[in-house]
Amino acid sequence: MTTSSPSALDSRSQLRKTMGFWDVLLFNIATVLGPRWIAAAGHSGTSSISLWIIAAVFFFVPSALVINELSSRFPEEGGLYAWARDAFGPFHGFIAGWTYWIYTVFYFPGLLLASASMAAYVVPGHAGVLLADNRLFLLIVSLAMLAAAVVLNIVGLNIGKWLQNAGGVGTYIPLLILAGVAALVCFRHGSVTHFTAINMLPTWNWNTVNFWSQIAFAFSGLELVSAMSEEVRDPRRTLPRAVLGSGALIALMYIAGTFAVLALLPAGEIDPKSGVFGAIAIGSAAIGLGFLGVTAALLNAAGSAGGVGSTVAGIARVPFVVGIDRYLPAAFGKIHPRWKTPYVSILVQAIVSGAILLLSQINDTTRGAYQFLIDAGIILYFIPFLYMFAAVIKLARRRDRAENPHAVLVPGGQAGVWICGGLGFLVVAIGILVSLVPPGDSSNKFDFELKLIIGAAASILLGLILYWRGARTKQCEA
Repeated sequence: MTTSSPSALDSRSQLRKTMGFWDVLLFNIATVLGPRWIAAAGHSGTSSISLWIIAAVFFFVPSALVINELSSRFPEEGGLYAWARDAFGPFHGFIAGWTYWIYTVFYFPGLLLASASMAAYVVPGHAGVLLADNRLFLLIVSLAMLAAAVVLNIVGLNIGKWLQNAGGVGTYIPLLILAGVAALVCFRHGSVTHFTAINMLPTWNWNTVNFWSQIAFAFSGLELVSAMSEEVRDPRRTLPRAVLGSGALIALMYIAGTFAVLALLPAGEIDPKSGVFGAIAIGSAAIGLGFLGVTAALLNAAGSAGGVGSTVAGIARVPFVVGIDRYLPAAFGKIHPRWKTPYVSILVQAIVSGAILLLSQINDTTRGAYQFLIDAGIILYFIPFLYMFAAVIKLARRRDRAENPHAVLVPGGQAGVWICGGLGFLVVAIGILVSLVPPGDSSNKFDFELKLIIGAAASILLGLILYWRGARTKQCEA
């Protein structure tokens, strides 16, 4: 385990403990639950329902158990980075932290494009549908959301957390509206999709293979708030309770939401970015309650901003701690003198994400750009998860596991740790591999794969250069 310098301890001591149980639970919902994943599942057809169940059992549950153990045993700012560093050393910790942070430069643009597309349904009728695929509209709204999230999180987590809280509520309520509208439409007119035990089983084709990584990715994010452990009140108790509560609500809504969207629209007519709100608009009009579509879109605008805000807040803490450890430029470890937030990390993250958002629009359709951003983000994001699942197995050998009265341990002793860690590791490794498979409707599969591999490899290489620079600087100082 690395030791912290006095300056590092001073930077961390300035962080404010502002998040309680409900803040963390809503933060998790805003971070993990995404209407766009329900839309993507609906676009893939009825077989995605069984994929949700498989991913929940073999990935989501093991992830929650592993995160609860690590966050209760090691409630340290930095989360995944700190766990990998303590288990495998500074180099592996840096790779985990770097890929966990750099994925956001691909993830944010994809999240922002999807959020802007869904926000277009605030405009009723056909105009909203046209706006949802209008490049200029999507760019303007995306950049505005990013700017709002950055400003609120720099001003302070005590202010920014309300954006995350609104995000959790604004994400969940529209999906409850979706489920309610679908139930009424089915009762009055029947479902447009016929559900059977056979057609809900996985059907293996290029679309399904590529979509499997998105299903697993949709269930990830519970670990993010652990990167802010030193800003959570009583983290050993608060984090595990919030993970279990939010996890159950998220898994239930993914499955129910997919049933609902397919009940209202055929799979081929569901837009993989904004299909949830297209379904709500059609369903609410069918039952004479058209205002529900606009209401859901307005709520989701807050939910989307909260999702961006929670990711900005959580991810920014990783380069902050890496900067304190001096493997990134020391500026990353700076705290704002007035607002006590890692403002340099937040600003760099936002500037790079905005640039990637603009570059992703060159010579591609909005759907093609969106799919590239999603797959590149998934590949980079899952690398630290490999470290996390391996770390829980290695750290389980330490004596403190049995002696720590605050630890919320994976049940089943060492065997339970190996099962959860092994299952999670396997699912993540498969997710990385299938992300390299272009979707079935990709116009140029070779070009798609080439951009994906070059983008991911260049991102990792940049991190290695920064690590070697930081390690050399530390060695010279020593």
